[in-house]
Amino acid sequence: MIRVENVTKSYQRGTTTVRALRGLTCEIPPGSMSFIVGPSGSGKSSLLYLLGALDVPTSGEIHCLGYRLSQLTRSQRDRYRRDEIGFIFQNFNLLANLNAVENVLVPYLPQGISAQKLAAAQELLRRVGLGERLEHRPNQLSGGEQQRVAIARALLKRPKLVLADEPTGELDSQSGAEVYRYLRELRDEQGSTVVIVTHDRSHIAADDHVLTLRDGQLAE
Repeated sequence: MIRVENVTKSYQRGTTTVRALRGLTCEIPPGSMSFIVGPSGSGKSSLLYLLGALDVPTSGEIHCLGYRLSQLTRSQRDRYRRDEIGFIFQNFNLLANLNAVENVLVPYLPQGISAQKLAAAQELLRRVGLGERLEHRPNQLSGGEQQRVAIARALLKRPKLVLADEPTGELDSQSGAEVYRYLRELRDEQGSTVVIVTHDRSHIAADDHVLTLRDGQLAE
C-alpha cells in the first residue's frame, strides 16, 4: 500500500509561495491501475514526483513500497528510483542518436549490457509491437511508437511501481488506447502498481482506482 499522510508541498516563485499540496492524505492499493485526475494546478504532478522521490515534501509522510521517503538520504532516493520505479513521461525522453533497443537499455549502459539484458529489451519491444523497429532511431518512429519505447524502458527493470505523467498527452486517440492496453497487460503480468496523472478520463475503467485532486487536496 502507498500511503500519503498530511503531505504539503510549497514552491517559491520569486516572492510568491505556491502551495501545490495542502495536507493531502490518500492511499493507493498495491497492484492497482490508479489515476490521479483534476484540473491544472491541482497538485497532480507534484504528487507523482513525490511518489517517485524526484522531489521531497515540505511536510508530512509518504510510505511507498516499504520505504518512508522522507527518511531517505539523497543516495538512497537515487537507488529507490533506479531499482523500484519505472517512469513514463509525456515527452518520451528518448536519445536521438540511439536506436529503439539502445534507448530501452539506457539505464544500464554505464555498467555494460549483458546478453540476457539485451534479449529482454528486444522481447519487450516485440511485446509492444515494435519487433520490426528495433534498429530505428526516434526520428524514424511515430509518436505512439516512441512512447512504446519509453514504456519498454520503464518496464525493463520489472519495477514495483510505474509512474506515468500524461503518457498519452501527445498522441492520437488510437495510439493512446494502445499505450493503455500495454500498460494494463504488463501490469497484470508483473503485478506492478501503475499510477497515471492525466486530464483524459476516457481510458479509466470501472474497477480502476481514481484520486481526484482540487487545490492540492483530495476532492474524491
